[in-house]
Amino acid sequence: MKISGFLSSVTLAVAVALAVPLTASPATSSAETATPAPSAFQATIRSVDEETRARMIGVSWQPGCPVPIDDLRIIEMNFVGFDGAVHSGGQLMVHRLVASQVVEAFRVLFENDFPIRRMELIENYGGSDDASMAADNTSAFNCRPITGTTDRFSIHSYGQAIDINTVENPYVRGSTVLPPAGVDYLDRTDVRPGMITKNDVVEKAFREQKFFWGGDFNSLKDYQHFETKKLVLPD
Repeated sequence: MKISGFLSSVTLAVAVALAVPLTASPATSSAETATPAPSAFQATIRSVDEETRARMIGVSWQPGCPVPIDDLRIIEMNFVGFDGAVHSGGQLMVHRLVASQVVEAFRVLFENDFPIRRMELIENYGGSDDASMAADNTSAFNCRPITGTTDRFSIHSYGQAIDINTVENPYVRGSTVLPPAGVDYLDRTDVRPGMITKNDVVEKAFREQKFFWGGDFNSLKDYQHFETKKLVLPD
C-alpha cells in the first residue's frame, strides 16, 4: 500500500458522461441484500452528499488529509456476487480524477462475471481497514497511513487506490497476512473465484486504465490492491 503514481487529469464531465444511472437506492450498499437488479452494468458518479460527509469527518477523513472531501466522488454501481447474481447498491469513494477510469475497469469485471463479495464505504466499518478487510469488502478512499507506517499517507488517502476481495487477495509481507483469513489464499496457483492473478481479467482491466497492481510489488505482495501510476493532486 505504498504511494506510487497517478494518471493525467480526467474531468468530471467525462466521468459523468461515462456513467449510466443506477435504479437502486444508495442506502443499499451490501452484497447481501440486493437481487433483483438490472442484468446490464450500471454506474453513476456523484459528489459526496452532506450525510456521508458528516459520517466521514473524524472517521475516514480529518483536517490535514491530503485531499478535500469536495475532490472525492461516490461511484454507485451494480456487481456480480459470489452467488452469481447481480447486486445493486455497491459504493466506492474515489478521487474525481480517476472516477471514470474506475467505472470502466469495473464494467469489464461485471461483463466477465468476476465476483465481488461486497462493496461498501469504509465508514460502514468505522474507518477501520482491518474490519473492512476481515469482511472481504471492496473499498477505496480512507485517509490513513501506509500499512506498517505511521508517518506516510497511503494512496488510499488520495482516493486513488482500490482494494478488491481482500480475503481472496491478501496483503502479504513476510509472515504477516492481512486479513488473517487470507492465509487460505496464499497459494496463488490454486485460482478460485474472486482471486486476482497476473494477466487475468481484473489485472488487465485496471492496467488498461493505468492502475498498477500490488501483486507486482517487490518488497511485499498486496494482491487486493490497485493504485494509479502517477499521483496528480488538484491545483
